[in-house]
Order: sequence, then structure tokens, then C-alpha cells
Amino acid sequence: MSHIEAFGAIRYTTSEVSNLIAPPYDVLSEADKKLLLSKDDHNIVAIDLPHVPPKSAGPDSAYEQAAGELTSWLDIRALARDPAPAIYVYHQVYKHVGRGLTRKMFFCRLRLEPFGSGSVFAHEETFGGPKEDRLKLTMATRCNLSPIFGLYPDPTNELSQLLDGEINREPDQSGVLEGIQNKLWVVTDDLAIERAQQTMSQRPIFIADGHHRYSTALMFRQHQAEHYLEPAPDDPINFVLAVLCSMEDPGALIQPYFRTIVDLPTLTSAKLRELTGETFQWTAIPKPASAEELARRFVDADSQSFALYFADEKACSILTPAKPDLLARLEPKRSPAWRGLAYAVFHRYLIDEVIRPALSSAAPVSLHYHKNMQEAIADAQAESGVAVLPPAVSMSQLKDVCMAGELMPQKSTYFHPKLATGLVINPLY
Repeated sequence: MSHIEAFGAIRYTTSEVSNLIAPPYDVLSEADKKLLLSKDDHNIVAIDLPHVPPKSAGPDSAYEQAAGELTSWLDIRALARDPAPAIYVYHQVYKHVGRGLTRKMFFCRLRLEPFGSGSVFAHEETFGGPKEDRLKLTMATRCNLSPIFGLYPDPTNELSQLLDGEINREPDQSGVLEGIQNKLWVVTDDLAIERAQQTMSQRPIFIADGHHRYSTALMFRQHQAEHYLEPAPDDPINFVLAVLCSMEDPGALIQPYFRTIVDLPTLTSAKLRELTGETFQWTAIPKPASAEELARRFVDADSQSFALYFADEKACSILTPAKPDLLARLEPKRSPAWRGLAYAVFHRYLIDEVIRPALSSAAPVSLHYHKNMQEAIADAQAESGVAVLPPAVSMSQLKDVCMAGELMPQKSTYFHPKLATGLVINPLY
């Protein structure tokens, strides 16, 4: 199903890379970029983030300068290309709720295919501006500077165990970024690579992060095919840099994405109860102290349930649809997997059918998005708003929605830790 390849990556020539790697470009500001470069002027952010913010394309000169930096760093051997094809085992060591975890992954090239036509599945919508920025950078550098993050089903962790046998040594490179330890091993053994390819050929891949990067790679390939000859099957432009991880890996977690409803002073718990009638069962709970405490509240709840914290009232309740499949009437063509998402119930029913027409004069409802529950609650308190506290999407939900060919509502999943940029660069030549 999925086709992966080993390749000779461009990498830093030092084993310690803490001051050279960076978070993904799309979470960084100009101040973040300056801070990273103050630690080392060869930090990858100088190349990977030529234009800030990267939500739209910048001037051509910014991308030309990034390409010039890459060439210069190769000339002085701050970076060098590996001589032999390899896959790159990648571990991230981090803590979650005080518990030490290791997320085991590997870098490879992944053959491109349009979404919905093969074994690579998206779960989020993409937007034009970020893709134009990444396309201009790809065309200037002829490299994938940062990877997509893909998940694949592997109930017995067969591939992870195979790769564990190839890394019984100190990592070839390591670095700490934002408290996360990143370790990289270069695996060139032909048999291990072949077995990894065979294992992955039987599995679909679900994109967790990097939808814009994947779409950009498709655009780059199309551009090259239209302006030059159709590439040979093994041409690097037919592939994209990917980090792949088993969905069953103990270190692989999906975390919830929180919201705050703002600028709606008439939105009270009493008013919402009145408007929704018997649609939901309301279960009052104390304001949760942490996302983990909130998660425990959802253990026995329906997958469509979510919590609302009314800041001015200091009141929190879990809303559970009184009848199964609340969205069946509104979205009969959608899959049961999509209709079963708490995020879908919140947006498609509560926002579209209740709050917007009754309390927002049919205008779009103002929502702020947060990766941290306490930030959502603090925002609600500051804005006299309502914090929306949904449960995390499960791996099985992600898989089922993707296999149904559906896209989740915007910002339904948050994957932490983020992959480090700069460990592995994929040359497209």
C-alpha cells in the first residue's frame, strides 16, 4: 500500500545539535527566530523560515537568500550529504503528566499520491497561503527541509521492534529542544531497510501533522512535470520527507484542542439550556484542574460529549447528546465516524444550529483556539466567554474518519511533542 525509500540525507556534521534544530516553522514568530539564531547563526530556522509569518508567500528574495544559505553551509561543511541511502530512526523522549515516554519513529522518503487515491490519508483541510510559502521555499532550495508526520497501524509494533535491533549504540546525533530530547540513528543495513519497506507496503498512512507540506510536495511535483519532462518513477520529486510512527506506539498520543467562545455576552448556561431543550444531558462538574483530570471525566461518557466552562458563572458541565448519533439528521451523508466526533457535534450542531442563529445574528461565532486547557479557561475568564473543553480524538477515531475519506473540523487534533526541524533534510535532486 505505502511505498517508502531510503535516501542520503543532508545533515549537520556535528553530533550535538541542540542549538541547530528548531520547532516547526508554522509555530514560530519573528522573535522566536531571532532567539534561535542568537544561539547559533547556523540554526536551521535561517533556511526553513525565510518569511515571517509563513501563512502567506513572501518576496522572492527571501527564498533566494534561504537557498544561498543552504549552499553556503554545504560549502563550509556545516551540513553534508550522507554518502549511502539510509532510513533514520528518530526517538523523542519527553514527559506527560509526570510520566516518562519515548515516541519511536523513523525518517524516510514517502512516495506521493493524491489524497483519496491510494494509501495516504489526510484528516485536515489545507489553505492556499501556507502552501504558496512552502512551494516557493521548495523551488528555491530543491529540498524538503521539514517532514510530514504520519501514523500507521501496527498492533504488534513489528516495525518498531525491527528498528530497535538496529540501534544498539549511542545515537549518531542528539539534541534537546524545548525540554524534549531528540535522538537520531542512521540505519544503512540493506536487509533492515528492505524489511521496513515490506512492512510499510502493507499499511496505510494517516497524516498527523504536515498537511500543507504534503500538499506542497504534490504541487512541486506537478509544477516540475508541467514545465519539464514527466519524472522517472525513482525521481526524488515523486517523494516527500516523512517521519512515520506506529499508532500503537506507547509514546504516540493525541491531545485535545480547546476553544473559547468570545464576544457573546448573552451566552449563559441558562440560555443555552433553554435553546437546546432536551437535546443534551447536562452533568455539572467542578472546574477541572488539568486536562488529565478532565479526561478522566470523559472515560465513561459518549464520544460526542464535551464540556463547557462558563467563566462569569464559574460553572462547568459536560454536555452529552440525549440520543445517539445527534448529527444523523443534519449530516446523513457523513460517516458515523465523523458524526461521532465531539468536535463535529460542537461545530455542526451547537455553533451552526443553535448559537449562531439565536445569539450571533447569523454572523460567524468568534472562537479562539488553544493547545492548553488552562489557557482556554484563562481566555474565557479574561473575555467573559465560554471555554470549550472536548476530549482527545482517539487513534481509532482518526483512522476511521480518514478511511471514510472525511476531514475533521479545523484543529481537532494536537500532537505533542512537535517534530524537530533540522535533523534530516531531504534533497530533491
